[in-house]
Amino acid sequence: MSLEAVKQVTQAEEQGRAQKAQADQEAKRLVAEAEKAGRQAVLDAQAKAEAEVRQMIAEAEQSASGDMARIREKAAADADQLRKQAEGRLEEAASLIVRKVVDA
Repeated sequence: MSLEAVKQVTQAEEQGRAQKAQADQEAKRLVAEAEKAGRQAVLDAQAKAEAEVRQMIAEAEQSASGDMARIREKAAADADQLRKQAEGRLEEAASLIVRKVVDA
């Protein structure tokens, strides 16, 4: 093999090593970028999930508050109705007690 051929082979080997080193660096850079993007995606997903949970809790609390108000209103109306029924029977009960005392 001639000296020129040896130089070409040596030069080609050096270029190959340089290209391999450059490819390794590029691969490491791509992996680092992918890991960074992955971590950011996880953080974004967590933040979104936390926001959704806060929204769901707020909606549930609002719904429960409305339900409580309706239940209180119904309980107050039921209590009023029972009180009116009891007041209507109060005179009858008093008359019955008086009759039993007088008859005894």
